Amino acid sequence: MRSKATLDAWRARVDAVLDETLPDAREAPQRLHGAMRYAALGEGKRLRPLLTYAAGAALGAPPGSAAADALDHAAAAVELIHAYSLVHDDLPAMDDDALRRGRPTVHVAFDEATAILVGDALQGLAFGVLAEAPAPASAVAAAVRELARAAGSRGMCGGQALDMAMTGATSTLDDVAAMHRMKTGALIEAAVVMGGLLRGAADDDVVALRRIGSLLGLGFQIKDDLLDAEADTATLGKTAGKDEAQGKSTYVTLLGADGARSRLEAVGRELDAALQAFAASRAPDGRTEALADLAAMAVRRAR
Repeated sequence: MRSKATLDAWRARVDAVLDETLPDAREAPQRLHGAMRYAALGEGKRLRPLLTYAAGAALGAPPGSAAADALDHAAAAVELIHAYSLVHDDLPAMDDDALRRGRPTVHVAFDEATAILVGDALQGLAFGVLAEAPAPASAVAAAVRELARAAGSRGMCGGQALDMAMTGATSTLDDVAAMHRMKTGALIEAAVVMGGLLRGAADDDVVALRRIGSLLGLGFQIKDDLLDAEADTATLGKTAGKDEAQGKSTYVTLLGADGARSRLEAVGRELDAALQAFAASRAPDGRTEALADLAAMAVRRAR
């Protein structure tokens, strides 16, 4: 991975922004604030904020610039939304999981009521930090709309509702694709698009970035289904095999492992072509290197 040093620097950067943005655990209500920090600062891939930085860099946002500072806000916001979604997803009323990122989930480490409030508070904090991004008001408003759409009933929350309704039911591949496009893909797509919006991306740039984000989200989910079926809990940092145990339809249960891998390879080829077209027409001088490396990581990761 040629951009590893850049990605490591961005990961450290968003972690620092999150640490500064989250309330001090010594500030009342201490239990809630401590749980918020536990949820958001734990070990994670930070894929979504890295995608935001990478999309901005592809359109020319040098480190230390005002443009890069605006990306900090979007990167932190999308990670806070992701963290909130994991806290709520793990609740007994949802997926009922006791392990996340290699340690007890928030409702286990604290309690269910605190976990619900943590998710609510992280979501509010996300939109607050994004609204303060140092960028033109029109760009900030567009980014806020993008994140709200991805997090709402037509995105992540709607996808979770579909996931719950489909559990134990007979579903088609189209059903599963639609559900994952909302539950997982919408926020990944938004992470890429926001990086462009805060760089003042033209309409055709946004269309190209949305396509890249959509394919990346699809590839990420197919890989996630394969990992759930084939990896172990220690590797994943969360309970393995839950999809089958809960009677969920996935790319693996519908296509088989080999079929899911073939579908993933096809999506990977589409994603590579979309990235190459974007680089050739809009982002010269190798500025899409980090975006391409993240795409490869999403579909080829081991956890």
